Amino acid sequence: MNHSIHSADRSTHLKIVVVALVAGIVVAGLGISARTNTDYTQTAHVIKAGKPVAVTSSDTTMVR
Repeated sequence: MNHSIHSADRSTHLKIVVVALVAGIVVAGLGISARTNTDYTQTAHVIKAGKPVAVTSSDTTMVR
């Protein structure tokens, strides 16, 4: 058994790469499967401009 990555042979490096690829595929698969219930339909929301509003820090009303 190799206890250091520096002294590891070629088969140990290959095992590490394979385990990392399998773990990445599993994580990606779980992420994709978690979003399958999402509704992707989009609707347009129209926002119309209202009356102009002046925001101040005082409670008094101002007439122009």
